[in-house]
Amino acid sequence: MKLILEFDGNEERDDLQVALDGYKWKNVMWELDQRLRKTTKYGVSQLKDTDSATGIEQDVAEATRESIREILNEWNLNLD
Repeated sequence: MKLILEFDGNEERDDLQVALDGYKWKNVMWELDQRLRKTTKYGVSQLKDTDSATGIEQDVAEATRESIREILNEWNLNLD
């Protein structure tokens, strides 16, 4: 399959960069999700990897992961 993206002029340079950086945004969101997963699944604190996460930190991490998934779903996106 071939896809051609065409942008005209300097005024569309930012739009071009956004289109080209899409995979980077996906990777960043995946990395964020994995860090939050470490907190929820293994109880690792995000402040220091050597510390245990508090119950509140685990709850916030889980709620944040759920929010991320809801937003991705609304935009018909996923991290898989």
